[in-house]
Amino acid sequence: MQQPFTPEVIAEHGLTPSEYDRIVELLERHPTIVELGIFSVMWSEHCSYKSSRVHLKRLPTTGECVVQGPGENAGIVDIGEGYTVAFKIESHNHPSFIEPFQGAATGVGGILRDIFTMGARPIAAMNSLHFGDIDSQGTRRVADGVVRGIGHYGNCFGVPTIGGEVHFSDRYEKNPLVNAFALGIMKRDQIFLGKAEGVGNPVIYVGAKTGRDGIHGATMASAEFDDEALEKRPTVQVGDPFLEKLLLEACLEAMRSGAVVGIQDMGAAGLTCSTCEMGFRGGTGVEIELDLVPQRETGMTPYEIMLSESQERMLLVASHGRAREVIEIFHKWELDAVVVGRVTDDGKMRVLEHGEVVAEIPNVFLTDEAPVYHRPLARPEGEVVLELLHDALDVDAEGALLELLASPNIASKEWVYDQYDHMVRTNTVVLPGSDAAVLRVKETRKALAMTLDSNARYCEIDPRLGVMHAVAEAARNLSVTGARPLAVTNCMNFASPERPETMWQFSETIDGMSEACRAFDTPVTGGNVSFYNETDGRGIFPTPVIGMVGLIDDPKHVTTQWFAKEGHAVVLIGDETPALGGSEYLATVRGVLTGPLPGLDLDREKAVQEAVRTAITDELIVSAHDCSDGGIAVALAECCFSSYRLPAVGATVDLDFGLDAITTLFGEAPSRVIASAPVGAVAKIAEICRRIGVPCRQVGIVGGDRLRIDVRGATSVDVRVADLESAWRSRIAAAMAVGR
Repeated sequence: MQQPFTPEVIAEHGLTPSEYDRIVELLERHPTIVELGIFSVMWSEHCSYKSSRVHLKRLPTTGECVVQGPGENAGIVDIGEGYTVAFKIESHNHPSFIEPFQGAATGVGGILRDIFTMGARPIAAMNSLHFGDIDSQGTRRVADGVVRGIGHYGNCFGVPTIGGEVHFSDRYEKNPLVNAFALGIMKRDQIFLGKAEGVGNPVIYVGAKTGRDGIHGATMASAEFDDEALEKRPTVQVGDPFLEKLLLEACLEAMRSGAVVGIQDMGAAGLTCSTCEMGFRGGTGVEIELDLVPQRETGMTPYEIMLSESQERMLLVASHGRAREVIEIFHKWELDAVVVGRVTDDGKMRVLEHGEVVAEIPNVFLTDEAPVYHRPLARPEGEVVLELLHDALDVDAEGALLELLASPNIASKEWVYDQYDHMVRTNTVVLPGSDAAVLRVKETRKALAMTLDSNARYCEIDPRLGVMHAVAEAARNLSVTGARPLAVTNCMNFASPERPETMWQFSETIDGMSEACRAFDTPVTGGNVSFYNETDGRGIFPTPVIGMVGLIDDPKHVTTQWFAKEGHAVVLIGDETPALGGSEYLATVRGVLTGPLPGLDLDREKAVQEAVRTAITDELIVSAHDCSDGGIAVALAECCFSSYRLPAVGATVDLDFGLDAITTLFGEAPSRVIASAPVGAVAKIAEICRRIGVPCRQVGIVGGDRLRIDVRGATSVDVRVADLESAWRSRIAAAMAVGR
């Protein structure tokens, strides 16, 4: 009879005493050490979502285009002509602080496997990165390792990294966020799911051998950090992108053979997660023999084998009698492939060593019976309100614009994306640096646009409204590119769920996201929740990251954000009143975080986006740019110089919102787009906007080598575009070069 474990051993496994008592109650006995390890990872926050599940159910997850929603390795949407796309975003936050290069690299590897396990070939990767103060040596160490790790894995694997976002704030010191996104494409009739079906069918282990790296990675990701965080390096996996490329090709070939019934990535919790989840989804059991599992280290125990998170591994179920065919495919690609078990009819995960049972657990105990917590919610004390500093408006506008363009949150991210291959596979239409990335869909006339957006500063002030702004901006970034938004994946990054204030922020975020996604008809097809992003009691900003995918019916309508030709009109579509609350101006120039946030009318936002898309489709607009961080002055400057290093071009603009110059220039508001068009097209654009019910007016002319902005008839900004571009282009590269 198995003896009970001590409180110390239970705590070491990240389980509470009541959770352990529940395990004993379910099993009607004390667990073995292997079973304790299995429960510890499957009931961890990272795998079970025990604090977030009750809230996530409120998200909209169905829609006309949705083929597969939450619950599988990735969501899938239909894009027409027999094609679908799979996409998802995942976090690898804790590992990327402990070991930045491998933490970020294996994050990329994991999200790519999530895509091709669905039967899709990955064609794009993006990332959302949040680091500490850029002038901190620790931040530079982490940022350098993370970016090199992402570039290494994606470049070697052969997938273009085509977009994303990078933010800096001291609230991410020792708690960087590394959220990896990937997208793949497949035919509608070639989708695979992570199910173990067909009693008696062989269960096959394929890919890399199992080692001791990554053990307890899931439980490590489900706890906050302290000063001993860096001692957790053994919990970080080591990746091999070249082997993963072979695994991709072998998996897709095996899928095409018709011999594969179901397939699952061995991600968080490794062999444990893939075994019990495949059985649970298929309504079956899975029995495996650990003696057959390929191992790269000697003397590995069942506990280590089951909990290892070694990379580049898959578990698949083959049709009866076709195991040899599958194995030969993987051997051709020089990969291990071994029958390690079979599908059973008892609904249990059964683990054997030398023919003896070392773990036997009904799958439902590890999935649906995992704890679900209704944690208390409490609004943070003290309401954030705008108390305008007496001298906030008494600022040199030109100096403020230069300072904003040089702030790391607005400055060019070339230092980051220059380390990524954007063009591999030759599908890329819009490179990093514009509002959204665009890929052509070969063998069709369609293109896909995608973006990652967050606004943690807004969400700290008002999480519900803040995330609504993030969803609106993501949709706006797609619309100004010419795309119709389709669906969303999200990565929810928060501090400890054991704090009622964190759970209030999380709940508010879910409600705001739900409202905005319903408004834009962009269902949430899946995503990730990352809690415990805090060190020594100091948490990150609430940081929900929105990954949104859109469809362009004809690539000739793809639009970028840069002014293209002198003499074109500068047109403002949408005319919401800007406000300084929560703005990048207050954060950067004044050093304060304060609200209230700008309001958001979702109906107005949808109308503005419809007007922009219509004008793009009618070939009236030449360039279009979302007006967001830094206000309209920053947006105008960004239109003058391009990430493609095209020749810079200036503009003369006259603005009058009935406000002071600083609020006019740097106040932020949604539902505003800066477009350029031939002067003769302005009347047609205005007619489209009038018909849809959106304000539209010409505010300037493209041309010259200076950006001049008049506010209510008085010149507030008159600066050489070359000086603006220099400030914008050099900041991050210069900071990262310090100490080298």
